[in-house]
Amino acid sequence: MADLLEGKCAVITGGGRGMGREIALAMASHGVKVVVNDLGGAVDGTGADRAPADEVVTGIKKAGGVAVANYDSVADFTSAENIINTCVKSFGRIDILVNCAGIGGKRAANFWETSKEDWDAVIGVNLNGTFNTCRHALTFMVKQKTGRIMNFSSPAWLGNGASAYTASKGAVVSLTLGIAQIMSVGGYDITCNAIVPIADTRMSPRRGRENWERLYRAGLINRQIYEESCDPPGPEHVPAVILYLATDEAANFNGQIVGASRGRVAIYSWPTEVKGVYKEGAWTLDELVNIIPKTLAQDLKKARG
Repeated sequence: MADLLEGKCAVITGGGRGMGREIALAMASHGVKVVVNDLGGAVDGTGADRAPADEVVTGIKKAGGVAVANYDSVADFTSAENIINTCVKSFGRIDILVNCAGIGGKRAANFWETSKEDWDAVIGVNLNGTFNTCRHALTFMVKQKTGRIMNFSSPAWLGNGASAYTASKGAVVSLTLGIAQIMSVGGYDITCNAIVPIADTRMSPRRGRENWERLYRAGLINRQIYEESCDPPGPEHVPAVILYLATDEAANFNGQIVGASRGRVAIYSWPTEVKGVYKEGAWTLDELVNIIPKTLAQDLKKARG
């Protein structure tokens, strides 16, 4: 089979470490010209280091691939524009955007102890950073009428813990679905999908088996997520599905929430209304007190409350 990605041009944010690194290397091995973007900060977003991006670029070039490094922060709107422009100026276009950059923040012991500074930092990278790069990439992709965007979320989007991280990853899913819909309605060959990976990286939550078991017993995660979170696979299990979604073959794969982990590629259901009660006119409190326990609240798990 001819290489389906040969000659395409990509930006991989967070490409210096973990899953981003593996994706950048895999893309380059398939003939993609890659911008390896990485600020080189710590897990909580502090600091900067050019070495991670440089090392990946060096490895790609030694293997005969084409890559350039970029060290801008996705959290800054203007800097994010420079990330995308680096690809266009270096290679002439941008075909693929993989938003892998993210931070976990300092994560207070309790949600009500979260500092505003930490909240803003996590939202700034994980959500605003995704918006920033998508916004600038779409300027070019819309003109080309083609492109592939993959935004990294997390199993946290299901509500696994109250934190800025959880909120940001849930918002990334919603933003992804919105972009996918407007691209489809507009008639563009531009897809946007959310990736929900499980992999052993420095960003992996270190909760311990007992905490994952508590979430599983409460019905908040399925057995697959429970088992793989207790013993996460390496990041090398993730790139294959990213490569597929970047191809022309995946033109009909749009607005999906894609699970990826050890030997597993899956899609999550879209949020949808599951049941309701209806009447002509407005409900009264007395009516709802009478009807909801018998209908909407019937069989609800207390753990969700």
